[in-house]
Amino acid sequence: MDIQLNDIALFVEVAKRKNFSHAAEALNIPTSTLSRRVSELERSIGMRLLNRSTRKIDLTEAGAIYFERCRHIVEEARIAHDQLLDMAVQPKGRLRISLPTSLAQLFLPAVISEFREQHPDIECDFDLSMRPIDPISNPFDLILRFGQQPDSSLISRKIVLMAHQLYASPEYLARHGEPRVPADLSHHECLRPTMREESSFWMLHSGDKVERVQVSGRLSANNVGMLGRLAGQGLGITPLLVFDAMERAIKQAGLVRVLPEWSLTPLPLFALLPSRMLPAKTKAFLDFIQPRLSDA
Repeated sequence: MDIQLNDIALFVEVAKRKNFSHAAEALNIPTSTLSRRVSELERSIGMRLLNRSTRKIDLTEAGAIYFERCRHIVEEARIAHDQLLDMAVQPKGRLRISLPTSLAQLFLPAVISEFREQHPDIECDFDLSMRPIDPISNPFDLILRFGQQPDSSLISRKIVLMAHQLYASPEYLARHGEPRVPADLSHHECLRPTMREESSFWMLHSGDKVERVQVSGRLSANNVGMLGRLAGQGLGITPLLVFDAMERAIKQAGLVRVLPEWSLTPLPLFALLPSRMLPAKTKAFLDFIQPRLSDA
């Protein structure tokens, strides 16, 4: 069976986009050439991989199996090629990154200028989102997400364990009193990341001591920056992630630490990657942000 790796790569591009014209445009080859090469691949294999119609293209059962196996091979080959090229030059190219909105708003403005100075040949395209990412239809180079992620075809790598502490405004504490022990939180207005049941219990740690406290509150937000601003308005006690840029925002908002001898369970930040082999541009970004997200 005489099958060329290039033809497999062409099939993978068509399967990802489910459109010959879009795939041909991305590959910078004529649509007719792309269609002919994929048809030759099907003849070489002896099985139809794509169901073609005038409106759309779908994978056959055999095509879906072939695509799932081959896309990793193609990606590994591409990254291996890029890494060899990058050995002699600075990391460069377009870097597509998806990260939570709250992290982007607090962290990126504080560090991105320095990153650009260190890596002038990298173009960053940021997607601010918490939505699940389909690695096929949205091929990001790097996805950053808090907490352990569901199993997927992406490679998950923990890059930092972020400190998680409680804050409130002096005005709130003056009106409602300052908690002395974790159990006191049950009598306070607590600003939570979500209203889901699991967020109504906070696990606090102090050395070897651990306490699970039930909390409640009338406000929640899925954005850490918004929680900090609500706390700054004297509306309650909130958990905040602690890193350099966040500490500056906490000081600017006039927030003070609540229960300073206690911290919530640290929150891991994971990098989700299409392959274990990192292109130089992706490695450069991870190497840059990791120490800057660590607890100062």
